[in-house]
Amino acid sequence: MSSRILKVGAAQFASVIGEVDANVSIHLDWIARGREAGLDLLVLPEVSLTGHYGADNLLDAAMKRTDPRLKRLAEAAGDMAVILGFIEEGPAAQFYNSAVILRGGRIQHLHRKVNLPTYGKLEEGKHYASGRFVETFSLDDDWRAGLLICADLWNPALTHLAFLHGATVLIAPVSSGVEAVGADFDNPAGWALTMRFYSMMYGAPSIMVNRTGTERDLTFWGGSRIVDAFGREVAVAGSEAELITAELDFGQVRKARHLLPTVRDSNMALIHRETSRLIDRLGVPDFVRDDS
Repeated sequence: MSSRILKVGAAQFASVIGEVDANVSIHLDWIARGREAGLDLLVLPEVSLTGHYGADNLLDAAMKRTDPRLKRLAEAAGDMAVILGFIEEGPAAQFYNSAVILRGGRIQHLHRKVNLPTYGKLEEGKHYASGRFVETFSLDDDWRAGLLICADLWNPALTHLAFLHGATVLIAPVSSGVEAVGADFDNPAGWALTMRFYSMMYGAPSIMVNRTGTERDLTFWGGSRIVDAFGREVAVAGSEAELITAELDFGQVRKARHLLPTVRDSNMALIHRETSRLIDRLGVPDFVRDDS
């Protein structure tokens, strides 16, 4: 990989609900297209190997990290880093909404979704255990990936943690249906605003990848996008299956973070102190608190 220019792609498409083998074939096609385009990094949607409603068939759709189908996809990736989503069966029969970075024939990084939405038409808390860590992964000397899944980004503290852990590019595989939260909430506009905000605020490019098509009662609007370190959209997909690409320049990250040093000025000690104080206070009944 280049240490300065990162050529990235976001592939949006529809998955076959609960049919891992069929989705592996679809993934191999997109991986081949990504390699033909000379990408360093290809990002696919949340739970791309099962579809949004794959959890309805969870016991058959879940995969362990040692599953040979993941190995096959990792080998197909070659030197290109590929991010995809699947239902992970972890130790002790615990199931997670997970995303992995595949490269060089193996899994190089795994993130388990932390913020599981259970509201509107979303029922993830019914199926999945919550992840417990926010970590980052080094793509090369300059580029470090902060990988979060969909609703993780709706908890700003998790995104803040990813950047404090050194992320220089934010990666967000999502599964966003128009009807998921309710008629009064504009999901497409919300995601456009969110990705531009995080990139501008933290001086880092971001890649958001949504799915397309219809699954049961949800319409997936696509709209995947790549945003630069100043919060400007450099590539935006439509509503159909599509691969969008862009070249990200680390020199732009350096400039953006020099002009707006959000990470530098984050004051981790204060955040730790105040968070601990809030936790302590929330454990004390109102009538015995001393607010003096």
